[in-house]
Amino acid sequence: MLPVENLANIFGLLSALSWGAGDFVGGYATRRASAYSAVMATQVTGIIMFPILALVFSESLPSFNNLMWGGLAGFFGAAGLILLYMSMARGKMSIVATLAAVIAIIIPVIYSAINEGLPDTFKIAGFIFALIGIWFIVRMNAGLELGTKDIKYIAVAGILFGLFFISIDSFSSTGIYWPLTFSRITALFMITLFIKITATKITKPTSNAIMLVVLAGIFNTGGVVLFALASVAGRLDVATILSSLSPAVTVLLACVILKEKLAPRQWVGVVASMTAIVLISI
Repeated sequence: MLPVENLANIFGLLSALSWGAGDFVGGYATRRASAYSAVMATQVTGIIMFPILALVFSESLPSFNNLMWGGLAGFFGAAGLILLYMSMARGKMSIVATLAAVIAIIIPVIYSAINEGLPDTFKIAGFIFALIGIWFIVRMNAGLELGTKDIKYIAVAGILFGLFFISIDSFSSTGIYWPLTFSRITALFMITLFIKITATKITKPTSNAIMLVVLAGIFNTGGVVLFALASVAGRLDVATILSSLSPAVTVLLACVILKEKLAPRQWVGVVASMTAIVLISI
């Protein structure tokens, strides 16, 4: 049987794979449908899947405190996804997803250091390599034209995702699926209310776009569950760093499917990210 720490690393990496694929599919879908459609599909997918998982694993009903944390996670996650998808629809997926990931890492790492103490030397070195890897991927896209509004969207999305990580960690030790169900219900209500208040027009998605947003919802739901399991089995900062390597998946998918080219220095970023995984896993 694998040690708990190794299991946490595996869950974190699988979360990165699932979230990275979800970001790619969701961002691509917003070129054919509105960002709100993609996010709402994600919430509905979770509302369907999470109770089923709770029943399958016989998870007991959570406390009111855990439901509150679930609600906060729903708010932060949905708001972040809207801003992320809107940004990805306006610019190259690689830079948008990576910048948001860099910002999202900072808050949980600080929070974990305060509450759990500093990690060992190898993990700290892994965190540094992870940031270097993400930076190199971003740096090669620095010449892309992104307006001030785009940068603000990306920055706020990253902050919201950081708070999303902390919220999940706050309830995941005592229950996962019921709080996540409540988070999705909260997010769906919030998005629906926001659309009505702002009189936002939602473009009716094509049949192909519907399949894409549903697929994005499935990947995103899987990423959330795997991250929660990683945070239960190990440290929040480790779970956050590993899951935040998801841009590597988004970038590779963008290269293969959308023919976005990776520059040589971006490959250095990939190597640095792989080094980070090794160091964190030691």
